[in-house]
Amino acid sequence: MERNNESSGGDFILLGFSDRPKLEMVLFFVNMIFYFLAVAGNSTIIFLSLVDPQLHTPMYFFLSNLSLLDLCYTTSSIPQMLVNLWGPYKTITYVGCIIQLFAFLSVGGIECILLSVMAYDRFAAVCKPLQYTTIMHPQLCLQLAAFAWLSGIANSILMSPLTMSLGRCGHRRINHFVCEMPAIIRISCVDTSRVEGLAFFLAIPIVLVPLTMILVSYGYIAAAVLRIQSAAGRQKAFNTCSSHMVVVSLFYSSIIYMYMQPGNIASQDQGKFLTLFYCLVTPTLNPFIYTLRNKDVKWAVRKVLGKDRSLLGAGGH
Repeated sequence: MERNNESSGGDFILLGFSDRPKLEMVLFFVNMIFYFLAVAGNSTIIFLSLVDPQLHTPMYFFLSNLSLLDLCYTTSSIPQMLVNLWGPYKTITYVGCIIQLFAFLSVGGIECILLSVMAYDRFAAVCKPLQYTTIMHPQLCLQLAAFAWLSGIANSILMSPLTMSLGRCGHRRINHFVCEMPAIIRISCVDTSRVEGLAFFLAIPIVLVPLTMILVSYGYIAAAVLRIQSAAGRQKAFNTCSSHMVVVSLFYSSIIYMYMQPGNIASQDQGKFLTLFYCLVTPTLNPFIYTLRNKDVKWAVRKVLGKDRSLLGAGGH
């Protein structure tokens, strides 16, 4: 009974890099810049996907979902992190910690599945171009997106209460700057093997199965690209998939390293920087990776800016 009482209520202290105040100041300004870029970039993708009819395609529908996830990822952690980095108070409420953990687990699971759905979309575009619009019809796109969202949320509904219910024997100092599952497990004073075992088991359908589907999809895509005779055709097919491959590599490399091993193995400082990478750097880079060589998005931006200028010009007359 006492264990249950101490596992609920009370603030947590997020230690982060509190032993290195100079590093905290550097991280504050770097994180603030990256957060601004992440919000601006992902909001732009969502806005353009909504207002430009040429972007009303399965690819941009899933990309806008990914941008929404990245906004959730960063907003669930970075504002709190900036407050803690700037001032002497490193606390987060119990409810705030639950919300942060729930958001992390939900968005991580959703993104794993959504990236596999996006790989299937690219497979259909490259390997079945004539049947693409028939295969990726709007109803299927909605169903796939809903499945990704519901699966990630269901995983979080199961794992968040189990993680927070672990006995901590009064320990409330989390050696991290976010309420992340490995960090919370680390301060527990009871046997955590069941929770870690369940997390590992759930990682199979949430992480490994989608990754396998991505690899299979790109195996078929690679075979189809090699059969294309013209260099221009091969380049076009490569451009269609290269952005997604880069995003998949960035996301999965960090997720697998963090969550497919017990919480006490990784260096704690290494884990903090890796968390920064996938909850801030990756969401910041994603919009730029997808739009860097994307003529459709560049054209949509020009159209929006052109409309704005014409409106301003009309107002001036």
